[in-house]
Amino acid sequence: MTWPVGKPKWKGQPRPGFIRMEECIPVAIEVRGLVKEYGQRRVVDQVSLEVNPGEVVGLLGPNGAGKTTTFYMIVGLERPLTGWIKIDGHTVTHLPMHKRARYGVSYLAQEPSVFRKLTVEENILAILELVMKDKKQRIERCNQLLEEFHLTKVRKQKGFMLSGGERRRVEIARALAQNPRYILLDEPFTGVDPIAVADLQDIVRELKEKGLGVLITDHSVRETLAITDRAYIMYSGKILVSGEAQAIAEDEMARKFYLGDRFNM
Repeated sequence: MTWPVGKPKWKGQPRPGFIRMEECIPVAIEVRGLVKEYGQRRVVDQVSLEVNPGEVVGLLGPNGAGKTTTFYMIVGLERPLTGWIKIDGHTVTHLPMHKRARYGVSYLAQEPSVFRKLTVEENILAILELVMKDKKQRIERCNQLLEEFHLTKVRKQKGFMLSGGERRRVEIARALAQNPRYILLDEPFTGVDPIAVADLQDIVRELKEKGLGVLITDHSVRETLAITDRAYIMYSGKILVSGEAQAIAEDEMARKFYLGDRFNM
């Protein structure tokens, strides 16, 4: 067999397009067919969802629906019986939480995680020391985060002196200190007053504008749907309905099994 020699002739013809390898790699958190059982009880049954960069996604449902277990499997706190989880094309199904962080995922737990005896400034620097070697750069980045999250006035206050809203802002600032591409928020509105909830909603919107993918699970349905682009409603271990926030609010099944007839945005 002989091969043609010389330069290819494109004259009068469109040049073929060449696709870079990185363009073929999915950029998203992908979850497919997750199953989880405790004893004889199946608490998560074939759950699939997706979180893309630059969008806010809600994972909602009544108590016992399986949303927390699903969330924990995505985070890496629980392992699925079957199914898989990928981050930007990398399979992380059986990786622990700290190894998933290497793929750009940061997690904000429901329980307080601020170091109570450290100042706000020290709390943020403690995380920056893990990801930045240069001290000057750490201080500069810390100052940026303090200003961005309106924490400059309380930078010298100890963790135990903070209000619920201030504590949440410190926790999110620490999460961003790791330069994640995705942030998973577990009950972010729990234990904070209405004014602080509004502040946190603004912060989540800013995270979206920065291009981060955000996954939220919370019992505050109205507050969560107000900032989500899409949401998944779980019921009895399965995805009952999914779609844009307004469509969810108007969905007959969502209203029957979770939201109630009187729910409105």
